[in-house]
Amino acid sequence: MSETVSAGAGRFRRPAWLYVATILIGSFLLFLVQPMAARMALPRLGGAPAVWNSAMLVYQALLLAGYGYAHALGYLSPKRQAAVHLVVLALGALWLPIGLLSMELPAGAEPAIWVPWLFGASIGPLFFAVAAQAPLVQRWYAVASGGRDPYALYAASNLGSFAGLLAYPLLVEPELGLGGQSGVWTAGYILLFACVVVIALWIPRGAPPEARTDAGPPSSPAVVARWIMLAFVPSGLMLATTTFITVDIVAVPLLWVLPLGLYLLSFTVAFAQLRGPAEFIAHFAPLVLLVFGGVMMAGHEQFPFLNVVMALALLFAVAVALHSRMYTLRPNPERLTQFYLAMAVGGALGGVFAGLVAPVLFDWTYEYPLLVLAAGALAPQYFLVPQMAALWRGMRGRVFRYGVIALALVVAIIGAINPGNLLGEHHDSLAYLLLMPLGIMAIGRRGVFITVLAAALFVFGGYRALLLSADGARTRSYFGVYTVRQDGDVRWLSNGTTLHGMQLLGSPERERTPTSYYVAASGVGRAMRAVRALYGNQARVGVVGLGTGTLACYAQPGQRWRFFEIDPTDVRIARDSGEFSFLRRCRPHVPITIGDARLSLGAVKADSFDLLVLDAFSSDTVPIHLLTQQAFATYGRALAGDGLLMVHISNRYLDLEPVIAGAAESGGWATAALAYPGHADVEGDLPSIWVAMSRDADKLNALVARGGNWRALHVGAGAAHWTDDYAAVVPLLRALQPGEE
Repeated sequence: MSETVSAGAGRFRRPAWLYVATILIGSFLLFLVQPMAARMALPRLGGAPAVWNSAMLVYQALLLAGYGYAHALGYLSPKRQAAVHLVVLALGALWLPIGLLSMELPAGAEPAIWVPWLFGASIGPLFFAVAAQAPLVQRWYAVASGGRDPYALYAASNLGSFAGLLAYPLLVEPELGLGGQSGVWTAGYILLFACVVVIALWIPRGAPPEARTDAGPPSSPAVVARWIMLAFVPSGLMLATTTFITVDIVAVPLLWVLPLGLYLLSFTVAFAQLRGPAEFIAHFAPLVLLVFGGVMMAGHEQFPFLNVVMALALLFAVAVALHSRMYTLRPNPERLTQFYLAMAVGGALGGVFAGLVAPVLFDWTYEYPLLVLAAGALAPQYFLVPQMAALWRGMRGRVFRYGVIALALVVAIIGAINPGNLLGEHHDSLAYLLLMPLGIMAIGRRGVFITVLAAALFVFGGYRALLLSADGARTRSYFGVYTVRQDGDVRWLSNGTTLHGMQLLGSPERERTPTSYYVAASGVGRAMRAVRALYGNQARVGVVGLGTGTLACYAQPGQRWRFFEIDPTDVRIARDSGEFSFLRRCRPHVPITIGDARLSLGAVKADSFDLLVLDAFSSDTVPIHLLTQQAFATYGRALAGDGLLMVHISNRYLDLEPVIAGAAESGGWATAALAYPGHADVEGDLPSIWVAMSRDADKLNALVARGGNWRALHVGAGAAHWTDDYAAVVPLLRALQPGEE
């Protein structure tokens, strides 16, 4: 493809595809680096969803800075803009090859502050330089093409961004270690620099600065504010969706990139010259909000992957609808950088709200329903059936409006309270179904629709969330949402939808009984009961992951114990809140080291423990950085030569046995696994999978000989050799196993 453009005194044919390619390369690099940097940070930061959200805040802030810089360059001629930007790209190259600075988390540092600092200092200059090139190249294209509309290039930009995100988990991570990934990114940056050099040479001399062109009156503050809000809601909803799904499933970059990828793809659809798909999605976006928004609030744990699909569909529909509205309100190309700057401001504010403000204000992910309501207020409203408009005209329409609002509120209240068991056991589901036709009729009348949508969110999960918050049952931290529930004489602690411990109540004996994944017949229970026989009366025991403190009730006189826990909030729940009494009754003065366990264990003296228990979970699975060969080398150093390592790998979504097998093969560990089935008829007895490891095969055999259905590891196609440089998650994904936690 080529176009004829004016340049100085003559006319030259410039290949327009180079502008498209330059934008695609830059956007591809920009969003390839996001999961790459998160993967680089795992050994130091762990796998909490908030790590990714903190990184996203950095990316959005840098994107805002890059767009602001591009807008500021409008006071220079395009030729000088290109010269300045080439200098910025050259300075950014000083941070190549891309990687994270070799600094560790200081003791007592606040992760919400320190994590953005690490990402900003490590990749900030490169990200800033690449972020600015997309609006600049669009501006230069408009100049070189004689004023053609450059907004279609923004669709190409986000297509490149989406491709970068998709390529990472599917192609880059499985095939390359972090060193190779950094090398590929560096080569791409050099190619981008070369493309910008060529485009800079093509810019016509004498083209005026943007500030001196006749672009018409500037956009009004009201229009700019609308741009900002239309960008705010999808950005915030993208982060809220990330938190919503990764808390309940598994905190790995594979899942983190899905909401961001769809968010970026929405720009491609919304800014495309072919308007049909965007208009179709925007037309039905309110219906998606009504149906999926309520279901997501209910949070049915039986269908986690279906919940993920619905959450992602809702995000995509909202993002397309709001970004399409933004496209409709776009200014003349001469105001292009102002438009993108406002968009970046809205995106950054949405990220700040969902990533920083909401975790402080709310004890649950209330930002999610609030942003769903905001989306309902901003999304275009069209009657699904044209004949429906007749119902809303004139006096009849006014009566109809108030009638629908009143009926929706009555149904929501009755559905939540269920007086006299009027609606039966599934009262909230029935009320939600009754609200659906009201909401469908209300689409096209914004005020009525928002009322019905709020009623649906309230009755189908919202009121239960509010009750738990009112009871003080929830606590939110940087590492997730903890909920304490009590059913009769059993108390539970969960993180997201994953159980993290339970205690039997009613007597001191019951309160000292190990339960859930730690019952006496489980792998760790058998190891704990064997400690005295294997290592004597003064055995040294370390436990990574506190939970409710259940394992403390295996402690015997003379033994020396230490817990390692990354989240101070969990320590307060288990030790200080009074909700659980395992520590108080069984080991009241046990030392607890707060911080990332891998870093903490790296700081202890060699040969510090005879038994080390690895029971650290981020929601439903062990963080990746705790399962690499380097991590197991740290455990081996902390253990005695004949020490025993117990690794808890129960989870719903990843088959971790090949990972343990790979670590054992590389580190010379003998292994045995015990998959305990649990007994539904025994109170507090849950299934679990534990792997016992030791570099002394005789010591491991001595444990196995004491009883239990120990077996060899199931490794399928082969061991997975995870390192800090390479860890592919996709091959280990599995379907939900019934009855497995």
